[in-house]
Amino acid sequence: MIVCELLALALAVAESGLRQFNWERLALVSFMVQCVSLSSAATLCALRKHLLHQSPVINVGASYVAVLLITLIVVVASQKLLFGYSVMQLDWWRVLESLLVTAIFAGIALRYFYLQWQLQNQRQAELQARIQALQSRIRPHFLFNSMNAIASLIEVDPETAERVVEDLSELFRASLAEPNLIPLERELELAHRYLKIEQLRMGERLQVDWRVPDLPAVVTIPSMLLQPLLENAVYHGVQPNIDGGCVHLAVALSDDAVLVVIRNPLLRACSTEAGNGIALDNIRHRLAAYYGAKGILQMGIYGDEYVARISIPLPKMSGKI
Repeated sequence: MIVCELLALALAVAESGLRQFNWERLALVSFMVQCVSLSSAATLCALRKHLLHQSPVINVGASYVAVLLITLIVVVASQKLLFGYSVMQLDWWRVLESLLVTAIFAGIALRYFYLQWQLQNQRQAELQARIQALQSRIRPHFLFNSMNAIASLIEVDPETAERVVEDLSELFRASLAEPNLIPLERELELAHRYLKIEQLRMGERLQVDWRVPDLPAVVTIPSMLLQPLLENAVYHGVQPNIDGGCVHLAVALSDDAVLVVIRNPLLRACSTEAGNGIALDNIRHRLAAYYGAKGILQMGIYGDEYVARISIPLPKMSGKI
């Protein structure tokens, strides 16, 4: 409405000039422009569901014709209502002038929206490609260790080997899938499969403390977001320790966020930040891509533990932490 009012002001100034500015003319032009713009917006919104699956050419053509028809109707109706003109008395030159002005500015506006649509599609495609590239990074040594564990179990315990193959296939199926938000329960299931494979490899040296409440289906999270954090917890917090250690995972819900906390023993002789810098950057980039500044990853040392906290906003959620 503001843009249309500025357009009306520009038309009024161009017609009468500033020295002999006609306020009545401005009011009339404003009325006409606002009627055309608001009626066009309402009509295009009503046509949206019919044009949704059409080609851009059909969308632009239909929108352009609709705006011109609305302009014709508004101009003719205004002359009949304001001046009482009959069909024979209509100022057809004024009608043509209005149609010409509308055709020019509607063409500019539709061209602008078309370019914005193309830019948005390009950005979305680039974002999806970047998210998928980030999501697909499962460390090669995890695959090699898992395959070695499977090979060692085939003759001794084929049933366990089969379960490990199933867990590993689920992890890589999720890694290679289209990047998307998935239910948090599904993401936790993948994380649990990963930890089962690591427990098979490390035995009693790896303990897991799992504290997850009942989660509603509306709680979603980017796929394969937790696995890199758990992998870092195992490789930098438990594996270097002769006695092993425990990886803690807890989930809490609030009205507007879900909080996932992963804790592991701290070995001060190891450089945790140096070891997991790529994984942390990966997670931060994915959180920023999906949630902007509201997706938060915090890392820190608390006593004898290294703690990772992920906070993800929720659109609507009931209940307190």
